[in-house]
Amino acid sequence: MHNHADQLSPRLERIESRFSNILPPVDAFAPTKRFWPSFINALLATALFRCYHIILFFTAWGTCVTLINQQKVYALNFQPTLLTVIGTVLGFVVSYRTTSSFERYNEGRRLWSQIILQSRTFARTVWFHVPDALPDTQGRSADELAARSLVEKKTVVNLIEGFAVSVKHYLRGEEGIYYEDLWPLVKFLPAYALPTALPASPGSPGFSDADEKQGPPPSDPKRSTSTRRESASVSHLPLHNTSAHKRPSNISVPPPSPTAVAYGPFRTSLAPPVTARTSTRPLEDPPLLPARIPPQFSYFDVFPLSLLVKLLTARGKEVKGRKAARLRARMPRGKRGTIVSHNVPLEITLYLSSYIAALQRRKVIDVPTTNLLIASLHGLVDALTGLERILTTPIPFSYSIHLWVVTSIYCLALPLQIWKTMAWLTIPATSILSFIFFGFLVAGEEIENPFGYDKNDLNMDHFTHAIIRPELMAITSLPTPDPADWAFSSLNDVVFDAHNLPSDRNASKLIERGTPEEWVSRGSGPIREALSRGMERTGMT
Repeated sequence: MHNHADQLSPRLERIESRFSNILPPVDAFAPTKRFWPSFINALLATALFRCYHIILFFTAWGTCVTLINQQKVYALNFQPTLLTVIGTVLGFVVSYRTTSSFERYNEGRRLWSQIILQSRTFARTVWFHVPDALPDTQGRSADELAARSLVEKKTVVNLIEGFAVSVKHYLRGEEGIYYEDLWPLVKFLPAYALPTALPASPGSPGFSDADEKQGPPPSDPKRSTSTRRESASVSHLPLHNTSAHKRPSNISVPPPSPTAVAYGPFRTSLAPPVTARTSTRPLEDPPLLPARIPPQFSYFDVFPLSLLVKLLTARGKEVKGRKAARLRARMPRGKRGTIVSHNVPLEITLYLSSYIAALQRRKVIDVPTTNLLIASLHGLVDALTGLERILTTPIPFSYSIHLWVVTSIYCLALPLQIWKTMAWLTIPATSILSFIFFGFLVAGEEIENPFGYDKNDLNMDHFTHAIIRPELMAITSLPTPDPADWAFSSLNDVVFDAHNLPSDRNASKLIERGTPEEWVSRGSGPIREALSRGMERTGMT
C-alpha cells in the first residue's frame, strides 16, 4: 500500500506554496473590526443624523403646544379622532415607500452578484477553453504564437475586471477613465462615441464650469479622424466612430510630442498609424484620481444651510458637500451644457464581443464554448442595463412630496391631539414619533440610490477590489490544470473510500488506501468491488 510519507508532486507543491501566501485576500475596503470606530460608523449610518433638524423642529413645536396648554394661554388641543385614522393610513404609505426603496437596493445588489457571476464564468471559459496557441498565418514560431495567445487572453480577463470597475465609476457619475483602478485596464482601447444612459454628473471628476465654457479639447476632431485610420490597421478590432474620453478637469495631462507614437486616448493626427512594423512605446501615465473620491462633508450639509443647496446648484454654483454632490448627480444633462460623456462599460463589452468574433473567425473554439461566452457577455450587459434602470428611475416627485407633506401635517397635529392624555409627556412623544416617521422617509430616500458613498450604500469597491480582482488573478496565475496531474496524484489515496474516514485515526487500516496508479494496475474489477463495499459501509444498500 501507499506510504503516506511520500513527497508532494512538484506541481502540487508549487500550487500550495503560491496560494498559501496570498489567500485569503486582504480587503482594504472592509469595515474596521475595532469596537469604537465600528460603533461610531454604525451610529452615523442611522437615520437620526439625516433628520435630526426635523426632529428638533417638531420637538420645539411640541414644547410650545405643551407650554401654551399648560399655562392655559389658549386651548391648543382637539379630539384625537384623526390620530387613529390618518396614523393608520400614513403607516401603510410610509411602509410602502420604504419597501419600494429597499427593493431597489436589493435589486442593485442582485445585479452586482450577476456581474460577479458572469465575470467568473467569462474569465474561466477564456482561460481554460480557449487554446493557448493561435492559428499560424504569418510564419511565426509555436512559442511566439503561445505567447501571443496568453497576452491576448490575459488582456481580455483584464477587460472583464475593467468592466466591473468602470460600472462602479459609471454609477457614481465619475466620468472618464482617469482613475487608478481603471486607467491601466482600458487605456489602450480606442474610444467609441457612445452616449451615456445616465444624467451628467457635474461636480464629479471630469466636469467643471471651465469645461462647460470651453467645450471639448481642440485636438478632439483631429484625434477622432486619426483614431479611425489607425484602428483600421488592426484587423481584430471593429470599425467605429471614435471620440476622446473626457479628461478630468483637475489634472493636467501633457500633450504628446510630434514624435510620439499613437497610444490609447492620446492618439493625435501627428502620430504615425499603428501597424505591425511600427515600434510602439506607451506614453507615461498621466496623474490619476484615486479609486474612491467620496465628497467631503461641508457646512452646507448642516441645517439650515442645507436648504440653500438646491437653489445654489440650480444657478450653477459649485457648492461643496455630500448633499450637493447627490443633487448634482441627479440633474439632467441639459442644465449643465454640453459635455463629452462615454458609457465606458458598454464600450468594454464591444471589445469583448470583438474578441468572441475573432475566436469564431479563427475556428479555435466549438459552438458550446462560443454560446457560453456570448451568454456571459449578455449577462454583463443585462446587469449594466438593470443598474442604469435603477439609477434613472427615481420615485415620482409628486408621490414623494405628497408623502412628506402629509407626514408633516400629521406630526404638526400630533401634540394637539395627545396633550390632554399625556401632558408633559407630549414633548418626548412628539420627538419619538417624528423620528419614527421621518426616519423611514429619509432612510428610503438614501437607499433608493445605493451606488454612492453613503454609509448604507453598496460597497462596490469591495465587489471590484476584494472579489473580482483577486479571483481573476487567481484564475490566470496558473496554466490550465491537467487532470493527469491532480486526479492521479499520489495524495489521492482514498479515492474509493473518501466518505468512510473513521473518527479514530488508529483504525486507518480499515480504509482501502491506494494511489491511483496502484488501482489502475489492479484493473477495473477490484475498483468496482471497492465501490460496492463503500456503499455497504455507508448503510445505503
